[in-house]
Amino acid sequence: MAILQLHNADIYYEFIDGEKDRPCLIFLHEGLGCTAMWKTFPENLCRKTGYCGLVYDRLGYGRSSSLKKFRTIHYLHEYALNELPEILSALIPETPYILVGHSDGGSISLIHASEQPSLLRGVITESAHVFVEDMTLEGIRAAGEAYSAGKLKKLADFHGDKTDSVFKAWYDIWLSSGFAYWNIEYLLPSIECPVLVIQGIGDQYGSYDQVTSIASGISGKSQTAMIPDCGHVPHIEAADAVLETMHNFLMTI
Repeated sequence: MAILQLHNADIYYEFIDGEKDRPCLIFLHEGLGCTAMWKTFPENLCRKTGYCGLVYDRLGYGRSSSLKKFRTIHYLHEYALNELPEILSALIPETPYILVGHSDGGSISLIHASEQPSLLRGVITESAHVFVEDMTLEGIRAAGEAYSAGKLKKLADFHGDKTDSVFKAWYDIWLSSGFAYWNIEYLLPSIECPVLVIQGIGDQYGSYDQVTSIASGISGKSQTAMIPDCGHVPHIEAADAVLETMHNFLMTI
């Protein structure tokens, strides 16, 4: 557990030990997530594969500093192309890495991979979005109702006094009129590394069209896995199946 100072802000991170001759797994959390919300999954995957790992709270989340400016429709690009490269450069310079991104973290992974970083060896997305669907917005509206009714109080255990700002930033931007046109399918052909695309069959925030768009759109090799009896958080809801699926993919890279 440690803090990285980045542009006068604190970025909280944790390292997971592994074999030094293997790439580092970089875990990128969801839109309301943080390091702690991954629970034991990163450690379990690193232990199973022998890879080391890096888990961190993006700016505005968990134990990192609060957001310093209003979030725009470009926020995923900013995390992917500005914050992530700086964190990698500061913490694991010259180290090959593989991105493991959940939801927003999956979209960030794809945006980052489209830049074709020389040290990137592969990407695993879980419940990622590459365009906005009606069911996504319906799910977010339902989450907003639940939050207003006090049914998401557990978020405060992870974000503390930032909880309201974390939820509002996510809720407001996704339901803004401009974000309805957000789409990153145009950058998929620039992704040349192997990609594993995972999604729960019962995901309330995205359809199978997200999976097919990613898998068919990238230039590199792709694999897909639809996880049964599972919603938006496969690594928690079906941990064993997701662990095995990711392990098998990583052993092919």
